[in-house]
Amino acid sequence: MEAKDDKNYETQNELNTSENTENSSEELKTEAVESSIEKEEIVEPAEETTEETVEDKTEVKEEAEKETEPEKPEVEIIDYSNHTEVELINELRSLLEEDDFEKLNQRVELIKIQFYKKHNANLQEQKAAFVEAGNEINEFKPDEDIYETDFKSLYNQFRQLKFKHAKNIEGEKEQNLKLKYEIIEEIKNLVNSEETINNTFNEFQELQERWRNVGLVPQSSLKDLWKTYHHHVENFYDYIKINKELRDLDLKKNMQAKIKLCERAEALLSEPSVIGAFNALQKLHDEWREIGPVPRENKEELWERFKAATKEINRNHQEFFESRKKSQKKNLEAKAALCEKVEEMLTLDLKNHKEWEEKSEEVISIQKFWRTIGFAPKKDNNSIYDRFRKACDAFFDKKREFYAEHKEAQVNNLQLKLDLCNQAEALQDSTDWKKTTDLLISIQKKWKEIGPVPRKHSDAIWKRFRAACDHFFNQKSEFFSEKDSEQEENLQLKNNLIAEVEAFKVSNDEKADFEKLRDFQRRWADIGHVPIANKNEVNKKFRDIINSQFDKLRVEDKDRNLLKFRSKAMEMKSSHRGENRLYSDRDKLVGRIKQIESDLITLKNNIGFFANSKGAEALIKDVERKIAKNEEQIVYLKDKIRIIDEVEDQED
Repeated sequence: MEAKDDKNYETQNELNTSENTENSSEELKTEAVESSIEKEEIVEPAEETTEETVEDKTEVKEEAEKETEPEKPEVEIIDYSNHTEVELINELRSLLEEDDFEKLNQRVELIKIQFYKKHNANLQEQKAAFVEAGNEINEFKPDEDIYETDFKSLYNQFRQLKFKHAKNIEGEKEQNLKLKYEIIEEIKNLVNSEETINNTFNEFQELQERWRNVGLVPQSSLKDLWKTYHHHVENFYDYIKINKELRDLDLKKNMQAKIKLCERAEALLSEPSVIGAFNALQKLHDEWREIGPVPRENKEELWERFKAATKEINRNHQEFFESRKKSQKKNLEAKAALCEKVEEMLTLDLKNHKEWEEKSEEVISIQKFWRTIGFAPKKDNNSIYDRFRKACDAFFDKKREFYAEHKEAQVNNLQLKLDLCNQAEALQDSTDWKKTTDLLISIQKKWKEIGPVPRKHSDAIWKRFRAACDHFFNQKSEFFSEKDSEQEENLQLKNNLIAEVEAFKVSNDEKADFEKLRDFQRRWADIGHVPIANKNEVNKKFRDIINSQFDKLRVEDKDRNLLKFRSKAMEMKSSHRGENRLYSDRDKLVGRIKQIESDLITLKNNIGFFANSKGAEALIKDVERKIAKNEEQIVYLKDKIRIIDEVEDQED
C-alpha cells in the first residue's frame, strides 16, 4: 500500500570505493591497485653478441645493455583488513624500527591502503549522518582525525627512510661502476703478465668471477662499460694465445651453458603468463652476455636458436598488448555509453516519488554493471571515470533537491497517517463488524490518497497501520468462522438456488427473463457466508450457470456484461481480500473515467481547430465518432461503479 522511499544517497559509496582500483590518488590518498601488466614496457632484446675466439678478432657487436634488478626477497603478505586504525598505526610504528627495508616497504604500502580505506569509510559515514540530519553536503566539514595526523607523521618518516635507501642504492651503483673499471684495468694488465699461461688464464677467470659478483651500476654508464669490458677481453684472448686444449675446454663449457639458456628460453614458450615469460627472457639475455665465447662452428647455430625463441616470446608479448589495447578500447566505448545513459537521465523532468524511485534503481543497476567492465586505456581511464562519477553525483544531487523541496509536504503526510493509525487502532477491537468494516475501508481510502512520508518513517508507520487493520479483520474472520451451522445452511440455500437457476427456462418475454435473472443475483447476495472450503467452488458454479443463462437472453452485450460483472462483484464481496480488490477496481474505474473525460475535452477542442472546408469533414466525423464512443464508455464504466457501490452497501 505504501511505496518505500528512495535508497539513501550513500549507494554512491559502493561506486566510489570500487573505483579506487581504477584511479591513482595523490600523496597520502589510497592508491589504485593497477595491474602489473599495465606498467610493463615492451623491451625488445637485442641481437646476440658475436662470439669471439682467439682466431676470430671481429668487432664486438654488443646489444644495448640493460641491467636486471636482483630479485627481491619474498616477504610474507599480511592481511591487515581486520586491523583497526590504531592497530595499523602501531604496526607501522613497529615496522619503522625494522632493518629490512624491503619488508618495510611492502608492508607499509599494504598498511597505508587499509588505513585509508577505513579512514574514507568513516568519512562517508560522517557525510551520511550529516545529510540524514537534513544538512547540505557542500556544508559538510569532517571532524579532525587524530589518527590520520599520527599516520601522516609516521608515513613521512618512512618516506625519509625510502629516500635515504634510494640514495644509498645509487651510491652503491657508483661504487660498483668503479670496481668494474678496476677489474677491466686488471684484465688489461694481464696482457703484460710474465706468469705462465695457465696461471694467467686462472687469474683471468677469477677476474671474470669477480666481475659477475659485482652488483648493479648506473644505467647511463652501462653501454660504455660493457663495450670497454668486451674490448679488453678480446685483447686478452688475442694476446695470450691460450693453448688449444685449455681453450677448447673453456669454449665447450661456454657452449653447454648457452645450450641450457636456449632450452630455458624455449621452455618459456609454454609459460601461461606472457608477461612472466617476457621478464624471464630479459634475465636469460643478461646471463647470455655473461657467458664467454663458444666454438666457431657452433656460434651461429646457437645464436639463431636463442634468437628464434626470443623472437617468438617477443611476438606473443606484442600480440598480448595489442589484444589488450583492443579490449580496453571496447571497455571505453561501453563505459562512455553508460555515461550517456546517466547524463540523459539528468535531462528528465521527474515529478513524483515513483519516477525518482524507478530512475534511482536504474542508476544503481548501471553502477553495478560499470564495475563488471574492465579497464579503459590508461590515458582515458581516469577521465571516463570522472565523467561517470560526475553524472551519478549530479543525478543524486538533483534527487536530494527534489526531496528537500517536498520535505514539508512529507512531514504533513506523516502527521495525517499518524492520525489514521490512531483511528484504526481505536477500532481494531470493535465487534460491530459491518460499521467498523465500513469505517476501516474508509480510513484505508484516505491512507491511499495521502502522499509519501519521510523515508526513515515509511516502513514503521505502514506496519503500524497494517497491524491495526489486520487485527480487526482477523477477529472478524474468526467470529464468522465459528458460525459453522449457519454457514452450512447458507451452503444448502445456495446449492438450492443454483439448481433453481439451472432449471430456469428462457421465455419470449425478454424483459421478464432479464429481471428474473437479476432477482437470482439479489437472492444469492442476500444469502450469508458458506464454509470457506466450499466458497470458491459454489461461487464459481453459480457464476458459470447465471452467466450461461444471461448468454441465452437476446439483450445488448453491454447489459449482459454488466450482469456478469455484478455476479463477479458479489463473489469478490464474499471475502476480505476480494473486498479490498473490489475497492481497488472501483478506484481504477474512477481513474479511467477521468482519463476518458480528459480525452473528451481534447477531442471537442480539436473540432474547433478544423476549418469548415470540404476537406476537413472526414476528420470532423472521425472525431465525432470517437467522442460518441468515449461518452458511451463513460456511461458503461459508471454503471460498473454503481454495481460495486450497490454490492458494497449490501449487508454481510
